[in-house]
Amino acid sequence: MLTKAWRAAALASIFALPSLASAEEVVAKSETVVETKAVFGQVESRNVVDARARIGGTIQTISVDEGSEVKQGEVIAIVVDEKLALQRDAAEAQVKALQSQLDNATTVLDRAQQLLSRGATPQSSVDTARTQVEVFTNQLSAAESNRAVVEQQLREGEVLAPESGRVLKVPVTQGSVILAGESVATIAAGGTFLRLFLPERHASEIVEGDTVTVGERVLSGGSDSAVTTRQGRLAKVYPEITEGKVEADVEVEGLGDYFVGERTLVWIPVGRRQAITLPTAAVTTRHGVDTVRVATESGEIEVAVVLGETFAGDDGERVEILTGIHDGDRVVLP
Repeated sequence: MLTKAWRAAALASIFALPSLASAEEVVAKSETVVETKAVFGQVESRNVVDARARIGGTIQTISVDEGSEVKQGEVIAIVVDEKLALQRDAAEAQVKALQSQLDNATTVLDRAQQLLSRGATPQSSVDTARTQVEVFTNQLSAAESNRAVVEQQLREGEVLAPESGRVLKVPVTQGSVILAGESVATIAAGGTFLRLFLPERHASEIVEGDTVTVGERVLSGGSDSAVTTRQGRLAKVYPEITEGKVEADVEVEGLGDYFVGERTLVWIPVGRRQAITLPTAAVTTRHGVDTVRVATESGEIEVAVVLGETFAGDDGERVEILTGIHDGDRVVLP
């Protein structure tokens, strides 16, 4: 039977490779590897507000539809109440009538003052005429205020966009009868972000401010761009766990063309561990077996390894070595 020493010498002679003077060596060392978890993030709007009617009536015109972009203060619909127009006409007529009465009372007062100066009328007549002028002046002021109220109600028939954004819903159409306070359009405003739901076991491992990777769009394509992933920032982790899920928000640039509610893959850091990694160029695959050349005192040998996750490092693509290589081994690049 072959002894163990003989077997070791035979294996060393089989796997020993000639040393190449020009070959580059790297020292295998343990480093911190960030573990990520792939989850679906849903596009959410920061603010969802309703553009509401301020008066009741019939929608005369509506200028937006689902998907329309609106600016804050833009008129998106006009609500008309025919009774307000009649009230305005009545208020206008009352103002004109009181103005005529005031003009007449002013004329009577002027005449009474002239007669008083000649001694042809008592002071009481002048006082009575002056009182009438003051009464009609106050009544005219009140009528003008009533007319201003009706005119303001007419102006409030214009439905204004409360914020700039994109229209999500328009539950009414032209000719619809609505009451004051009813929604005419729902607007997504304030920008968009990604909302994630992670298993509660990761609640203590995710950290606000971490960088996350956002995958390519699923629903909307995005074939016109060569970049398939983008970077984002974990902006907020909510302190409440609901139904075994922890909620978190991710800020990403360029989500304006996404649909609200659209989902996309997000890789989020959920932990850190120590692992030995090597450049992918150091690994050679022969007949389905991954090997790495290791420099020893007696020469170079080829060692079978088990590979783990591949990721991007500072010096290029790297691969995790699960077994076969130890911290401090000198690895020879092919």
